[in-house]
Amino acid sequence: MKLIKYLSAAVVGGFLLTACSKGGQPTSTNPGDYSSATGAEYGEDEEAFDVADYAEFPQGPGLIFIEGGRTVLGSMEEDIAMTRDNVERTVTVASFYMDETEVANIHWLEYLHDLKRDSLPEVYQAALPDTTVWSRQLSFNDPYVTYYLRYPGFRFFPVVGVSWLQANDFCVWRTAKVNENLAKEATGGGGRRGLFGRGGGDEAVEGEKPSIESGYVLPNYRLPTEAEWEYAAQAMIGTQYSEDENQNNRRLYPWDGHQVRNPYGKEMGKFMANFKRGRGDYAGIAGSLNDGAMITDYIYAYPPNDFGLYNMAGNVNEWVQDVYRPLSYQDVEDLNPFRRDGYLDESNNYDSSEGYHSLVNDEVRVYKGGSWKDVAYWLSPGTRRFMAQDSSTATIGFRCAMINAGSNR
Repeated sequence: MKLIKYLSAAVVGGFLLTACSKGGQPTSTNPGDYSSATGAEYGEDEEAFDVADYAEFPQGPGLIFIEGGRTVLGSMEEDIAMTRDNVERTVTVASFYMDETEVANIHWLEYLHDLKRDSLPEVYQAALPDTTVWSRQLSFNDPYVTYYLRYPGFRFFPVVGVSWLQANDFCVWRTAKVNENLAKEATGGGGRRGLFGRGGGDEAVEGEKPSIESGYVLPNYRLPTEAEWEYAAQAMIGTQYSEDENQNNRRLYPWDGHQVRNPYGKEMGKFMANFKRGRGDYAGIAGSLNDGAMITDYIYAYPPNDFGLYNMAGNVNEWVQDVYRPLSYQDVEDLNPFRRDGYLDESNNYDSSEGYHSLVNDEVRVYKGGSWKDVAYWLSPGTRRFMAQDSSTATIGFRCAMINAGSNR
């Protein structure tokens, strides 16, 4: 009897495994109808474990895929400030997504619109950019104070006057908004089956939100890490002309060559970024405004780098996630390096509370990229500066990033 029992179990198990593996080995998008661990049928009743249909990871609005890999991070420019805070080192950065452009005024106005409608007045007030960052006692920038954020002509110019803290709040709102729209599209296109699983009902449950397991929830929008930002700005993918794994070229800027002008074709001689050309020279002479902007510029201005990202040098500096430490290059990991708050090289090592001999603490964040008001030195991806996370200027904006979920690359 025991032998018959075991043979019956083996036959049933073999049948289930065959059914599970029909059409090949199970994958994330084709897991089969039965568990390859237990043989149980997915979603056979309301109490059974269910596996949602999953086609592929949906790409978030505005994002560009950045294929990860090995690179050398660090400054290739002369260390004129003698900080030695970004010494070259080899790291690997996993693939991720990054905004094609800097977040623009129109995006921030959409954010403010939602907050004004759905949030407390103090939340709305806290999200307002500081437009007085344009104000100067000895400069007539008054029009920018009033018009830069809201005037239609500046809609697709980068938002400025936002702190690191405000930028993070925007990322939280954007994540919720995008996932809300994804849920609407999913339920409108296929009911509950595609969104919540394969075993129950044809209509979405009112008020129910899709789970992570559904595949219809994007990971959080967030600020890129410093390593991700620098890697994306380098765009070394454009220097790989064969299958050779040796990276024989380096880039001083996000484009080829050691100069700030385009060396090729009809655009030869044109500046590749929006920056300050020299003392008192923000754009060139009338009739030949080479870099095209006295202040910020259109977020799609200037050629994109080889990843397809615009203005990774110039226009505005950009906030990154990392807390600033001068020794980050030697203290962080070599896979997806990131400097967290208050870990190693602690802030009490720096005299910021008594005498203010140092500005380093756990509320100081890195920004990178150079701006319309910076000279060419700061356009190099390896250069880095820092500022308090609750501060803002007319030269700092940001763009968002997102992990490449469900991938080992």
